This record gives sequence, C-alpha cells and structure tokens, in this order.
Amino acid sequence: MKNLLLSVLLAVFLSPAYAHAESGWITDYKRAQEEAKASHKLLLVNFTGSDWCGYCIQLDRAILSQPLFKDYADKNLILVEIDFPRRKPQSVEVKKQNAELAERYQIEGFPTLVLLNGDGKTLWRYDALYTGDITEFLAELDKARKG
Repeated sequence: MKNLLLSVLLAVFLSPAYAHAESGWITDYKRAQEEAKASHKLLLVNFTGSDWCGYCIQLDRAILSQPLFKDYADKNLILVEIDFPRRKPQSVEVKKQNAELAERYQIEGFPTLVLLNGDGKTLWRYDALYTGDITEFLAELDKARKG
C-alpha cells in the first residue's frame, strides 16, 4: 500500500501538468478558454518543444520566465502551453488536443506564440524566436490586447 501511495504521489508531483500549473501555464486548452472568458482575459498560447527546441528554451529564459512578463500575464492573460516534447511523457488526450490545436492554428515551427480572445480568434501571432527585448514584447502584446 505504501508503494502504491508513493507511486501516485510521485506521478502527480513529477508530472508536466503539475509543474506547469505551478508556473502559471495551463495545458488544458478548454479549461484555459473558460478561464479567459470568465476573467475577461486573453489567451497566450505557446506552441513549444520544451525539452528539445533551443529557440523555445531561449524564449522561456529571456521572456516567459521573467518577473516582468509574469506580472503582466497575471493581470492580462491566461497562459496556455501546447507542448510537443520528445522526452517528457504526455497522456494520449493531451497529445490529441495538441495536434488538433497545431492544425487549427497552422503551426509550422517552434516556438509559435498566438494571442487569442476567449472565442479562439487570433489577435496576434509570432513565429520563431522573439528577437526584441521583454519591454518590446510586452508592448506588442498590449497593443494587440487593446485592439
């Protein structure tokens, strides 16, 4: 019984979904969309290869994990990570959801960031590594958010 409990706890606390929930990124698109509608926020969807894509890792370090971005996101965005890892395990449901979203938003490479309203309409998009600084990035998001 102890081994079973330990296995369950390890699976929960080491799972990618738990880690992303702790960091503010949601992996369930429908849940994120519901939150965006309820809170009148936009969705920032990060299509990434988090454990193998060098540009994705650079984007995360340079912008997405910075306190300035996190503060902005807390006030204005629901963060969604749609991940295509090579080494991290994912459930069949998550893989299916991610493939469907990649097709819907015509994702051709990583990273791709898509800013959506609560109905899923694209307001802004950036494909590849963002080359500006964090201030420029937030200004672009704010401009798209304000329409």
